[in-house]
Amino acid sequence: MDGSSRSSVTPVTMLTPRQGRHGKSRRRALFLIALISGLAGVLTTAIVLALTGDHGGPGPVAVSAKEVGTVAAGAPRSWPAWGFTHTQNSADGPQGFDQARADLAAQPVVQVQSIMGWGTDNPEPANGAFNFGSLDKRIQLIRETKGTPVITLCCSPDWMKGGAQGQTDWAKLETAPSPQHYDDFAQLAAKVAARYPDVKYFVVWNEFKGFFDNGRNRWAYEDFTTFYNKVYTALKKVNPDIKVGGPYMVMNSNVPNQSDQSAVRGSWGSLDPRVIDAVRYWMKNKKGADFLAVDGWSLPEQRQIPVNEFSVLSKFSDVTKWLRGLGGDLPIWWAEWYVEPAGAGWTDEHLGAVQAAAMMEFVRGGAATALYWSPQTATSTDCTGCLWSGAQAGGRGTPTLTMLQNFAKWFPPGTTLMGVKSSNPTVRTLASTKELLVVNAGDRPATSVVDGKTLDLGPYEVRWIGR
Repeated sequence: MDGSSRSSVTPVTMLTPRQGRHGKSRRRALFLIALISGLAGVLTTAIVLALTGDHGGPGPVAVSAKEVGTVAAGAPRSWPAWGFTHTQNSADGPQGFDQARADLAAQPVVQVQSIMGWGTDNPEPANGAFNFGSLDKRIQLIRETKGTPVITLCCSPDWMKGGAQGQTDWAKLETAPSPQHYDDFAQLAAKVAARYPDVKYFVVWNEFKGFFDNGRNRWAYEDFTTFYNKVYTALKKVNPDIKVGGPYMVMNSNVPNQSDQSAVRGSWGSLDPRVIDAVRYWMKNKKGADFLAVDGWSLPEQRQIPVNEFSVLSKFSDVTKWLRGLGGDLPIWWAEWYVEPAGAGWTDEHLGAVQAAAMMEFVRGGAATALYWSPQTATSTDCTGCLWSGAQAGGRGTPTLTMLQNFAKWFPPGTTLMGVKSSNPTVRTLASTKELLVVNAGDRPATSVVDGKTLDLGPYEVRWIGR
């Protein structure tokens, strides 16, 4: 791939003054009854106002909410949670992207770069002859914009997969190394790790590229795991504190009610059984791992089937929960995620709403990391979903970048999540003790009472509100 709290009033039982009591006692009792009744009325009115949002005053009525979880539970607070992957054209363009770099640095996020392809040259065109110029440039961009650097160890030089020394055939970028060169690739990975000691997170390979057994119509997970183990070992020899993860398997899914449904399923469909087999094998046979990496679409493989783009987003939280059960203490890392059907032609507002709602699902499911695959433009002013505009439009950050940065700012690992509900099911919510995110998952205006406030939202509006 190059997306009510409700209070209740406990009734107070009043004792009727005994017959023959002094008149003063009766008056005192009547006074207490009136006082308590009045307080109950005030409390009842406050509850009604809180639930309806009709405050009739200058400020909102506070509504209590319970803690419902923690962001990236199990991962340290320093964990690289939310960010994006650089592709061919990025903010290191020769000119026109100074503002993009400034906007990136304003709120640091995780930034990922592959060692070959997607903006970098062949790092070892011939055995022992290294070329790190383009990778150096990308890592420097990440440093200058204060990002947390992550390196994806993909892809491999041609000579490791049957090509000639000193040559690069980009059409074969996604071909896996030959088994006899697994050790060579592992040593290249170690060379990269030693060159960039400030990079502490490495993802091994990308989407099992080249590791599919066509004869058996399944993933060649045995070969991949052998390859992964060699790379893992080499990296840990460079620095045992380096965090290494895999297998970066694609979480492909099929529409609901298909004949070969797997056990991992929901209203969105079910995971491809071959995906489950691959992840289970890797989990059982890996030499070690510091996180479990996957990627995928919210949509099923049969994308021509009409589906609601918001309803299928629960796939992200459902699959994350399954992976957490399978992976034990391993943080779950979504290396790429996609939500838009090809050629859908969504507006920026529509796409932005689906993206924000997807990020909500990652948080709810307990994902530790979600990395946006950055669309790209070098000069164009119009680039739907891009993180910054093209040079012709000033190369400045977009609402999509702001969305990722807001998640990094307001929902970092360890943040307490609060159960704030919406009175309108079309309006989705995510809340911490400090920030509330609301998304109108509809193409019409929507009104909802959220956190004691009446909100009027435009079609597909995404709104961040301080609490």
